[in-house]
Amino acid sequence: MRLEFFSTRWGLVLSTLGIAVGTGNIWRFSRIVAQNGGGSFLIPWIIFLFIWSIPLIISEFALGKFTRKAPIGAIANISSNKFTWMGAFIAFVSTAIMFYYSVITGWCIKYLILSLSGDLLTSNTIQTWYDFSSGLNPLLYHFIAMLIGSLVVYKGIVKGIEKVSRVLVTLLVIILFILFVRAVTLPNAFEGIKYFFTPQLEYLTDYKVWLSALTQNAWDTGAGWGLVLTYATYMKQKEDIALNATLIGFGNNSISLLAGIIIFSTVFALGSNDAIQQISQSGPANTGLTFIVLPQLFSKISETMLINIIFASLFFLALSFAAITSLISMIELAVKSLIDFGFQRNKATLFVAIGGFAFGIPSAININFLINQDWVWGVGLILSGAFIAFSIIKYGIDELRENVINGIGSDIKIGKWYNVIMKYFIPIQAILLLSWWLLSSTSWDKEWWNPFHKENLGTCVFQWAIVLALLIVFNKKISNKIL
Repeated sequence: MRLEFFSTRWGLVLSTLGIAVGTGNIWRFSRIVAQNGGGSFLIPWIIFLFIWSIPLIISEFALGKFTRKAPIGAIANISSNKFTWMGAFIAFVSTAIMFYYSVITGWCIKYLILSLSGDLLTSNTIQTWYDFSSGLNPLLYHFIAMLIGSLVVYKGIVKGIEKVSRVLVTLLVIILFILFVRAVTLPNAFEGIKYFFTPQLEYLTDYKVWLSALTQNAWDTGAGWGLVLTYATYMKQKEDIALNATLIGFGNNSISLLAGIIIFSTVFALGSNDAIQQISQSGPANTGLTFIVLPQLFSKISETMLINIIFASLFFLALSFAAITSLISMIELAVKSLIDFGFQRNKATLFVAIGGFAFGIPSAININFLINQDWVWGVGLILSGAFIAFSIIKYGIDELRENVINGIGSDIKIGKWYNVIMKYFIPIQAILLLSWWLLSSTSWDKEWWNPFHKENLGTCVFQWAIVLALLIVFNKKISNKIL
């Protein structure tokens, strides 16, 4: 099968930026900032962009460009066929996230429709959320989200992913700038901006703030997911790995900052005196700010209902675009993995679409199941990042850096700092994050060992153990089929 390539660097960058920019940039980022001292959080967040996200994005670009295979084949090729199970775990984690992320994408689409109709701004937003999330409506919108994403992937790289990403990512940025202009011109908006960018020393000495910043980088840039690796299989040989990775990292964080300014300005301008509490609240499945608080605020932007409807609709349109582009990348990873095993794109896409919808049903009809899967595989992404680092160490960091990263098409040369980060910093950060999240879960669940609870150590270890055991047992068979 002839391999497609992104037609231009701009197409590649926008498509890859579509991976990184998702709902987490808009709803999770602002909530985590508010919970960790506002501007204080931004300092470690920027630091970890350089010692976690960008090095891993560089690594994924290198692996994809060098092997031309999705995570399973890529890891098997550069480390050893004995470690094919690591690549399979990376692919499994991102696919497992796809199952419930399509449900969340469906929520965004539903709220876009509610905003356009005006119903969202004239209703009790708490009741609206519970009426929607507790019924079968999420199942319908989960189907719609998987259908949209699968149709784009079915069309291929240039006519599907690149074409759609160019439109959606560009429109997303334009919409955010429109919302930005309105938000910063609201009365008292400056107070929100000041809180957002003003560091407080006491938070900078709190290790939890630093670990939260590392977590946000690990989750919202797409680094270590295997998604960038998958898109990199379609990059031309002349493309500059370091430049593209830097553009993705800074582009993603810039959009997070833009979304943060919009939300903090709006909440401080239109919210009550407990603005920080409003931004910080999680709500069901961490959606309190986005689906309950912000709709209340949009109804107050002006005295004219039409203007309020327009701005609410623009916000949920941007959120839907961000969700769809990220979902597309998850579907493509699963499809490319099957293509590596010999499937044609059309059959692989159909298989992933049906499987994605079927395995997403539990999350669509039971929000507690979605919360559990988000916890288990969200934390599992940290293992994915560690496995990528391990495979590169096994192959030879210097060899990869000199022959691939600094090879053909490279204008920006990466120095030996990359070796230090991949050999020491990434493994240490992964160990710290895993230990923190898993040990912390024992403090909020007395039955931390119970594998059937939503968010605890037991359910993570139980589900990871099953998947890892099966992948290790069938490692040889997987290797034989993909190498």
